[in-house]
Amino acid sequence: MAKVFEAFVDAYRGKFVEDHHQISLLAVNPQRETIICAGNPAHKIAMRSSSKPFQALALFASGAFEKYNFSLKELALCCASHEGSQDHIVTAQGILDKIGLDESYLNCGAHMPSDKASRDHLHETGQKATPIYNNCSGKHSGMLAVAKALGVSPADYEQRDHPVQQLIFKIVSELSGVADIPYGIDGCSVPTFMLSLEAAARMWSSFASPAQYPGYQEGLETIFRAMHAHPEMLAGEGANDTEFLRAIPELAAKRGAQGYYGLALQDSKFGPLGLTLKVEDGSNEARDVFLIELLEFLGALDPETPMPWRKPEIKNHRGIVTGYWQPELKPL
Repeated sequence: MAKVFEAFVDAYRGKFVEDHHQISLLAVNPQRETIICAGNPAHKIAMRSSSKPFQALALFASGAFEKYNFSLKELALCCASHEGSQDHIVTAQGILDKIGLDESYLNCGAHMPSDKASRDHLHETGQKATPIYNNCSGKHSGMLAVAKALGVSPADYEQRDHPVQQLIFKIVSELSGVADIPYGIDGCSVPTFMLSLEAAARMWSSFASPAQYPGYQEGLETIFRAMHAHPEMLAGEGANDTEFLRAIPELAAKRGAQGYYGLALQDSKFGPLGLTLKVEDGSNEARDVFLIELLEFLGALDPETPMPWRKPEIKNHRGIVTGYWQPELKPL
């Protein structure tokens, strides 16, 4: 029987609660039975970047991973929301070089990188950020590789009716159990899947037990290895995806925007699990704090493991402590 919880994070100013962040979550086992739930896991939510490991499965379904001899490092970047460090940019360029395309084919748009050294370099040299600096350039480079492997034009690869996206929707449909997947347009212009937390958790459970999905087993296992071989590619130094993967060998994980997170545990106190959560007001800060509470509750994270999001202090611009975050996972 599913365990039902109330999940939230309170932000304190002094001894008073200033903000209350309600959380919906759902965890399923590989048999797709609900193990844990909180809030409203039935309403449809954009997976955003949490879907990237599943979009990367198209590299295996199309044969692109083998055809272009991708490394685990390059595969990890295809699943990433990277920070635009020099290593990220060089790796993305390496993918494009392997498939014989340049960054003019990337339809993700351009933004300044999160990585300070890269930002400083662009400012100092008077350069503008180009699409390869986009935090989704690895995913888009991978999609271009899928197009080349399928033998179709790479033009408009981000459009829903393009063969690349048709293949990805087929993969997501089979893993989620949802036949007709609603979607919106993500920040990087590709479709983002509007799925219930329950359906998305079913997808994540495939990483917890890849052998149950023989058609995707190789891809699931290889992506899992890539995440752990190169966690720095998934995000960057100090980012939650990177730090959680370093700390928890049984974990596959990927953050999404607006307080979303998806993860799989191959071992927890409830056994293998796929889990998705959404902070209802979209706070990424509250999400990161709550994930510590959740992973400790699941027995996946040692309470002694140093993590910057464990009940962190809230400081003002002078460095004065004004409050703190308090996560709660309360059984009902």
